[in-house]
Amino acid sequence: MPEPEVLTDLDVAGTDRYVMRKLPEVTLAFWVMKTAATTLGETAGDLFAQTLKLGYFLTTIALFLIFVVTLVVQLRSRRYNPFFYWTVILSTSMAGTTMSDFMNRDASAKFLTDGAKSLGWGPQGLGLGYPTGAAILISLLVAIFVIWKCTGLTFAIRDIVSFRAEALFWAAILVSNTLGTSMGDFLSDSSGLGYAGGALLVTGVLAVLVGLMRVPAVPNVVLFWIAFVLTRPLGATAGDFLTKPLAKGGLDLGTAGSSAVLLAILVGLMGYAHVQERRTALPQDKGLTGVS
Repeated sequence: MPEPEVLTDLDVAGTDRYVMRKLPEVTLAFWVMKTAATTLGETAGDLFAQTLKLGYFLTTIALFLIFVVTLVVQLRSRRYNPFFYWTVILSTSMAGTTMSDFMNRDASAKFLTDGAKSLGWGPQGLGLGYPTGAAILISLLVAIFVIWKCTGLTFAIRDIVSFRAEALFWAAILVSNTLGTSMGDFLSDSSGLGYAGGALLVTGVLAVLVGLMRVPAVPNVVLFWIAFVLTRPLGATAGDFLTKPLAKGGLDLGTAGSSAVLLAILVGLMGYAHVQERRTALPQDKGLTGVS
C-alpha cells in the first residue's frame, strides 16, 4: 500500500490544479464539536493528572507525545478526515490542560486535596500563577502569528492547504488551548465568578463575537481566532463544573464518568461529521479549496 501523500507548499504554488482540503468548514457543528472536545480535554487531563495521581509533569509528557503522534497522522493524511482532525484537537486540549496546570500551579494546599503532600512523580508545578502563565502563552501565540504573517500564508482555516500553513495552524492551536485553560482556571478559581459564572461570562463574549460577524470592518479571521481561544475556557469551566465537588460549586460527577460521557458524545459527532463529509464531497475533491 503506498504511503499517504503529504501536501507541501510546492503542491500549492505554481499549479492550477485543485488541492485537497485538509481542515473542516467552520459551521455551527464545528463550534459544538470544538466545545465538546475542549471540555473532554479538561476532564481527561484532570483524570490522568489528579484522579489517577500521575501528576502534572508525567501527564504533560505523556499527553504531549500523544499530541505528536496524532499530529503526524493528520499531517500525513491526503484530505480532511474528521476523526484525524478532531483527535488532534482533543489531544491539544488534554495536553494544554496539564501544560497550563504545570505552569501555573504548585504543591500548595490550594491545588492538592485530601491532605496530599504531592501529586505524582517529578516537579509538582512551576507555580507561575495564572497572570504570568497567561502572559507567557499570549507572547508565544503572538510570536506564532507574527511568523505566520511573515510567511505570507493565509490565516483563513478553509484556505489552509499547504503543509507549512497547517503546521503553523496546529502550533497556534496547541498554544491557544493551553492559554484557554489558564483563562478558564482563572475564571473558575480566582475571579470569584465560579464555574457557572465563568462559563456564562465566556458565553456572553462569544455571543458578542457572533454579532460582530455582521460588521464589515471586523475581519472574520480575527473573530475566528478570538473565538477559538475563548471556547477553551468555556470547555475548562464546563469541565470543572461537571467534575468538581458540590462544596466548590461543581456537580461532583467525577472525571472518569464525565470523560466517558463526553468521549461518547464526541465520537458520535465525529461519526456524524464523517457521514456528512462523504455526502457533500464532490467527485475527485474538486471545489474543496475553500473559495471565499
